[in-house]
Amino acid sequence: MAGIVNYISESYNELKNHVTWTSWPEAQRLTILVAVFSIIFSLAIWGVDTLFNTVIEGYFEWVKS
Repeated sequence: MAGIVNYISESYNELKNHVTWTSWPEAQRLTILVAVFSIIFSLAIWGVDTLFNTVIEGYFEWVKS
């Protein structure tokens, strides 16, 4: 149990004294940037998936005929 307490204590000390944190405005800007690119990327994947789905359905309709 002492090992866990020591680990938590050392982790807290490391985060408090040795980590350089970004400023709040920078963190907000980067969060918005990640959200926008995530939305754009998900829309691109959705578009490619829809295109492939249409092509594959057309192929199977062509084969069935």
